[in-house]
Amino acid sequence: MPTYAFKGRNRLNELVSGEREAATQDELRALLRREQIILTQASEKGREISIPKLGRRKKVKAKELAVFTRQFSVMIDAGLPLVQCLDILAEQQQNAFFKDVLRQVRTNVEEGSTLFQALERHPKVFDSLFTHMVEAGETGGVLDLILQRLAVLIEKVVKLKRSIVSASIYPAAVILVAIGAIAVIMVVVIPQFQQIFLGLLGPGEALPLPTRIVMGISNFVAGWGGLATLAIAIGSAVGIGYWYKTPKGRWQIDKFLLKLPIFGSILRKIAVARFSRILSTLLSSGVPILQSLDITAKTAGNVIIEDAILKVRAGVERGENFVDPLKATDVFPHMVGQMVGVGEQTGALDAMLGKIADFYEEEVDTAIADLLAMIEPVLIAFLGVTIGSIVISMYLPLFTLIGKLSNQGK
Repeated sequence: MPTYAFKGRNRLNELVSGEREAATQDELRALLRREQIILTQASEKGREISIPKLGRRKKVKAKELAVFTRQFSVMIDAGLPLVQCLDILAEQQQNAFFKDVLRQVRTNVEEGSTLFQALERHPKVFDSLFTHMVEAGETGGVLDLILQRLAVLIEKVVKLKRSIVSASIYPAAVILVAIGAIAVIMVVVIPQFQQIFLGLLGPGEALPLPTRIVMGISNFVAGWGGLATLAIAIGSAVGIGYWYKTPKGRWQIDKFLLKLPIFGSILRKIAVARFSRILSTLLSSGVPILQSLDITAKTAGNVIIEDAILKVRAGVERGENFVDPLKATDVFPHMVGQMVGVGEQTGALDAMLGKIADFYEEEVDTAIADLLAMIEPVLIAFLGVTIGSIVISMYLPLFTLIGKLSNQGK
């Protein structure tokens, strides 16, 4: 059985240290708890230096977080102690990184931290939206209700992302298959035909223009031109990625995306749905409106929308109505301003924002379905025309050759 060197605090809050034999750190923690010592640090003797596991996923998926939040809510509602809830939830996690984080949260809570303070130490897992809603729940004594609302919010965000990804898979797959098929034809098939056709040409004869064009493209793709094009494409993607990380680049790209035909409208609807859902959840959970707007701006996902939300916050901070600075941004649709105005006047702003979110989430689903219905025939037609043109250009010399043979036979 391994020996652990530990540090902890006793019931008088005095720092104590020593060594104990235990199978695991959890067993050590339980052993010290019986001695009325709260474990703060432990290391196995002879294994103080640890090598991180290669390939270990240090990320928590939104779906995992949603399941955790839902289960946490049910346990709190059932009356289980907070530490016991965290202990149970940590042990059932398959994600080792998430399990370690929850164990650290449990330890911090055992040492006297609030749940909000313990979660706030792990911003990569629990963002400001999550932690501030938990803080509101702890302050108001309605943590189970807040966790339930959080779970619903995360599940809706996951659903929205899944619909976007699902809509992207089909056209992306068709485009990749088309590029792969055309590349194989250009690199492998066309050069074989080229050798045959050049061997059959007589003095002063030339191949048909479409055939020469296709062969020229084939020679370019099969040679250094193809590699140069691929390198330029990869370099451009990497360059745009780095540029997007700069404030100016992100602003220009986000602005460009919102102005795209069809896609820009869908992105705007997604942003409005996300803004309305998150702000509604925060306000209904008791988070102050200025703080709610700060958190919503950080989770907007688009710097143009983020800037508009911060302008709304500045207006509210100056004492203006919520709806006036919202309309002045010219980012949110007119209907959103009208519904927010009604909600503000009736004192049901959070409920009205929830209805706006429901409406725009349905709008996003409809817009994506319509986009798929439009893209599918366009992609199929493009693929058919491209490959068909290549095939026809390769058959034109054969038709010419057959015509010559027929004339010679006569």
